[in-house]
Amino acid sequence: MSKILVINPGSTSTKLSLYEDEKELFKEDIFHDTEILKSFPSINDELPFRMQVLEAFILKYHIDMEELAAIACRGGASYSVKSGTYLVDELLVNDTKACKGGLYHASMLGVQMAYLLGQKYHIPVFMSDPTVVDEYDELAHITGIDGIYRKAASHVLNQKAVARKYAASINRPYEELNLIVAHIDGGISINAHLKGQMVDGIDGGGGEGPFTPTRMGAMAVSDVVNYLWDKSKEEMRQLLHVSGGLANYFGTADMRKIMTKIANGDQKAFKVYKAMLYQSAKVIGSMAIVLKGEVDAILLTGGLLKYDDVLKTISPYISWIAPIKVYPGEYEQEALALNALKVLRGEKKALKYEGKAIAINL
Repeated sequence: MSKILVINPGSTSTKLSLYEDEKELFKEDIFHDTEILKSFPSINDELPFRMQVLEAFILKYHIDMEELAAIACRGGASYSVKSGTYLVDELLVNDTKACKGGLYHASMLGVQMAYLLGQKYHIPVFMSDPTVVDEYDELAHITGIDGIYRKAASHVLNQKAVARKYAASINRPYEELNLIVAHIDGGISINAHLKGQMVDGIDGGGGEGPFTPTRMGAMAVSDVVNYLWDKSKEEMRQLLHVSGGLANYFGTADMRKIMTKIANGDQKAFKVYKAMLYQSAKVIGSMAIVLKGEVDAILLTGGLLKYDDVLKTISPYISWIAPIKVYPGEYEQEALALNALKVLRGEKKALKYEGKAIAINL
């Protein structure tokens, strides 16, 4: 029996689980409201707060750290890597903390939290399919400014897990399918999966794509210059990751409160919420172009899919592209635990983080 602690910080929550082999024993999804997160100057400054949340979970469920075989964690913000499971070491932690890959997102806290705990109790730590996995086609990297390249940044862990679940459900390999996968939650990421490779998508954490419960989303550069230029770098980062989107309109990213507003007839809340889903549908459509119209299925996943009207709103815009399959919530905890378990069993080899930027050859 192998017990594995799973640590998964997100933009609005910290998800924690304890697994024994393939079985999840305990799980908590602790929501953090916008006002709490705004009080921290940077995401790295959230580390003590998130560690308190983690320590409370360990105490609540009386987890004996001496019994753990491994800690599995979400990763992000390091240099881009290929898909797989990595042994977390000091180089990976330092590059993540320094945001070497340029993706500024709460996932960067995962390896930091896990490594602190692993070092204290001498437990191996593994990171799987972090937000910075880069499988982009070379054309997808190029921008209109020489030397500035688009980053691959998305909910890779859940997108790959959902894509594989769908493939298994139709008895076909993931590597044979063309899929559009949209993760819709506190953050939104939408990607084109071409025969098992995420060849294009949006850098939601960097400001591409639709606005979300916490992110301002894409805006014309002229609007950024005209209306946001006088703000500090940290204020801009807050709008990009914490206080933009629905939080900017309503002072909260808690969808329960926003849906209550809508249910009570708040027309502003209704229109802004619908606009977020409309923008998401537009990006899904753009991924069909990437796949040249050859799309086997569109997979919708993430926490917001528990609200029925998300599918009802998006479906009329995209149902002509391909069949739609819905996977409410996310499968990140399961994917992190099972990937670590495969390493412990010798079924797969842990990769070593190299600490190098992906070369763009023009």
